[in-house]
Amino acid sequence: MKTFEEKWTAWLDGQLSGKELAEFEASLPDLEAAEAEKRDALRLGTFLKEQLAAQALSNEEFFSHQLHQRIAHAREDRSRDRGTSTWWTIPRLVWSGAAALALFVITTVVLMSQHQPGEQSEYLTQILNSRVDPAANPNATIYIFESKNDNKVTVLWTEGLQSLPADYAAK
Repeated sequence: MKTFEEKWTAWLDGQLSGKELAEFEASLPDLEAAEAEKRDALRLGTFLKEQLAAQALSNEEFFSHQLHQRIAHAREDRSRDRGTSTWWTIPRLVWSGAAALALFVITTVVLMSQHQPGEQSEYLTQILNSRVDPAANPNATIYIFESKNDNKVTVLWTEGLQSLPADYAAK
């Protein structure tokens, strides 16, 4: 069953006939006003068809139009062939990972070759001597560190020492 709007549109387009046309026109409250509205709608349709017709293109515009259509078709064909591809495809991810790993290995080799394994660090210190009186402090240990750089820093480290022996007094 068609709605009133569907019947109205079909009536304006001249698609109703026979019994259906008679029933629809009988259901209209004012047939003369409806006929006037139909004429106005047909005139509007004719006017729009005249005014909105495709304009003739000059030779340059036609050539440009053809190029735009070819480019659009080529893009559609390319997108259909490869699907919806992104920049980060699986092969590109693999190659990017391999390149990053190679860069890491090269950097590590270069940095490790600059450091000589037998060479002591400038931060390394040396234990000079350690003496403890076992009778006074049986669990004590004393370490004296001196740095090798130009600052000549000496550090006295004591563990478990309850009192400092007299020979370690400040001079």
